[in-house]
Amino acid sequence: MKPASWDDQDSSQHNSQEEFKSLTAQEAQALRLQQPNVSLLRVVLAQVLVGVVSAVVAYGFTLKASVAWSALYGAFIVAFPAALFARGLWRMRQIKSPLASAVGLGVWEGIKLLLTLMGLVAAPWLVPTLNWPAMLVSLVLTMKVYWVALAWRRVFAPK
Repeated sequence: MKPASWDDQDSSQHNSQEEFKSLTAQEAQALRLQQPNVSLLRVVLAQVLVGVVSAVVAYGFTLKASVAWSALYGAFIVAFPAALFARGLWRMRQIKSPLASAVGLGVWEGIKLLLTLMGLVAAPWLVPTLNWPAMLVSLVLTMKVYWVALAWRRVFAPK
C-alpha cells in the first residue's frame, strides 16, 4: 500500500504538464497595469472615512453621543496603528535586502497588532461611557477596508 503524500500525481502525468514559463518584459508590464499597487495612504484615509461614517450612522440610530464616540474610538484603534504601519513601511522603501524587508514588515505588523490590542484593553478607561457593540462594529468595518482595497485596486492605486 502506497503511503499518502502531498504529491498524488503519477510521474507520467507530471511530465505531460506544461512547464513554467517566464514572463517577457511586456507581459510583466501588462500584468502590473492590470493589478496596480495599493496606496497605503489611501487605505488609511478610507479607514478614517469609514470610521467617521460609522460614528455618524451610530449617532443617527441611537441619538446618543456615547455611542458615536464609541464607534469613533473603534475606528481609531484600527486606523491609527495602520497609519503608523504605513509610515514605517514608507520609511523602509529604500531597503534592498529581501530579508530586511520581510523582517521590517513583520516588526511593523507586530507593532500595529500590539497597538490595536492595547487600544481594546484601554477602551473602558479611555471612553468612560463605552458602548462595546458600537465600538466593535466600527472596528470590524474599519478593518474590512483592507479587503475592499484589495478588491478595488484601481480606486486605491496611486495616481
